[in-house]
Amino acid sequence: MRVFATVAVLSVAASVLPAGRAADKLTMEDRIELMRGLMAEYGTAKVLLPRSRKALEFEASGTWDKQQWAAVLRDNGPAARTGDMVQITKVTFESDRIVLDLNGGYNGGRHWYSGVHMTGSMGQAVPMGQPTSDANAPGGTTIAILFRKPLEPMKATEVKKMLAPVIDFDKHTVTEIYSETLPPETQKAIKEKRAAEGMNHEQVLMALGRPVHKSREISKEGIETEDWVYGQAPGKITFVTFKGDKVVKVKEEYAGLGTMAQDPH
Repeated sequence: MRVFATVAVLSVAASVLPAGRAADKLTMEDRIELMRGLMAEYGTAKVLLPRSRKALEFEASGTWDKQQWAAVLRDNGPAARTGDMVQITKVTFESDRIVLDLNGGYNGGRHWYSGVHMTGSMGQAVPMGQPTSDANAPGGTTIAILFRKPLEPMKATEVKKMLAPVIDFDKHTVTEIYSETLPPETQKAIKEKRAAEGMNHEQVLMALGRPVHKSREISKEGIETEDWVYGQAPGKITFVTFKGDKVVKVKEEYAGLGTMAQDPH
């Protein structure tokens, strides 16, 4: 099972980092830092965000084609209305752009977390509230930040500032309010974006976002466990093992180095 999971992560990494990208100045370390700073981050929509199959183009300078966005809005409706909370659920690097899925992308939305504990679910959990029955409820979309040149090293805070005209990442969110009700050690783990034993599915999603792979296993004794796998190779890969709704083990593997480290926390 571990071998299969590692191969899956390697395959994902290969698809994210295709060959022939010499002009791209982002190093693997740059990508990891950007992923760490952007994945699972919450923000508040400052404008109507259209629900779109094709990534909405947004200039790194902070401008966008309002007429084009309005046309998509008329066709597909809103992914988020002004004041709605959105979450970055996927980050993709291309030669001259960074592509961000919000709320699970076009096929996502607030309803995604209703099946988050089911086998094969890749949805992102929202930590408070119940699934809405409103057919026009905000859903998911994708935004492509266009740099018009090869990507250069940058910080996640810079990317958030670029998006400031459409998404506010500075306000306190439902996640932060919810986090304050949790035990101090769980709050600390979520803030540090790591999983820890005793967490539940929802809390791991808050800390790490969606896993790149899930797998289930039933022992000879009939005990069922589920592994969530995070990370990209080369680099750190994290295995989070659940028994029921609780994390029972966190293990880290540095792909290609053959070393493993038990979660020290």
